[in-house]
Amino acid sequence: MAPSLLYNPAKLPPSAALQLAQQAPIVLQQSLSGTETVDQWATYENLLLSCLRTGDDEAAAKCMDRLEERFGADNERVMALRGLLSEAQAENNGELEAVLKQYDAILEGNNTNIPITKRRIALLRSMGRVSDAASALVQFLDFSPTDAEAWSELSDLYFSQGLYSQAIYALEEVLLLSPNAWNIHARLGELQYMAATTSGNGGGSQQKYLAEALKRFARSIELCDDYLRGYYGLKLVTTRLLKEQAKQAKTDEGEFTLPEPRTIQRLDELATAKLSEIVRHSSLKDRGWRGYDEREVAAARELLSQNGIER
Repeated sequence: MAPSLLYNPAKLPPSAALQLAQQAPIVLQQSLSGTETVDQWATYENLLLSCLRTGDDEAAAKCMDRLEERFGADNERVMALRGLLSEAQAENNGELEAVLKQYDAILEGNNTNIPITKRRIALLRSMGRVSDAASALVQFLDFSPTDAEAWSELSDLYFSQGLYSQAIYALEEVLLLSPNAWNIHARLGELQYMAATTSGNGGGSQQKYLAEALKRFARSIELCDDYLRGYYGLKLVTTRLLKEQAKQAKTDEGEFTLPEPRTIQRLDELATAKLSEIVRHSSLKDRGWRGYDEREVAAARELLSQNGIER
């Protein structure tokens, strides 16, 4: 299915973003009709983002002009998009610093401008000022503690610095806001698994992280029974536990108990069977199995191969 300009292109693969950006000449040739729709302006915004991803700054600027003409230069969302365009057009660090100063000036006049606050944080991170970005995010969350996107970004910032406990805490806040988000359960399991395998986390601490990772991956596939990353993580954890001959024991805090070895074995068999099924059907491009990321499917195939399972 061809990508649509009605949906945010941020997570699309480069080839799909290029397809969208190539629609720019046709879309921009169309005159603005007297009767406007929400889809019309969503199309311009998503086309702008697609053009920025593919380096077509000229088409992006034309989309920006139309949005600015319709909603005004003082509209907060338009201001953030204008800032994003300026970031993309910056040719050196000095020009990025100038954009950062513009954001600071805007926030000095209105410190509740959330789109600009988020753009400023994103710019700090892209400039390599990770600790500054994390500090700015913490301040933002004091103002807006129910912003799940901000908590998720803070978790990623902590993770990039190797601060696993802080990253886990921030992602747990996301789950408080979105308790049924299977992808967040799996991501939390990934963080806990990485924390368990980090040098220095031995003994009870390692067992605690592995127990929690097992719990999170199991919950993710309970919520979405075809979620590849959930099964992939479950296979990693169960393989490690079985290899280390894990026995039932409580964690230091007594919050969670590892299942019996035979239960871990059954979970391992479940993960193996499901990963094999996903890899097989996805590789054959069977109907109903075409939505998986090719890189994730390749990683699952490699994991199965490492365990002596050929698919």
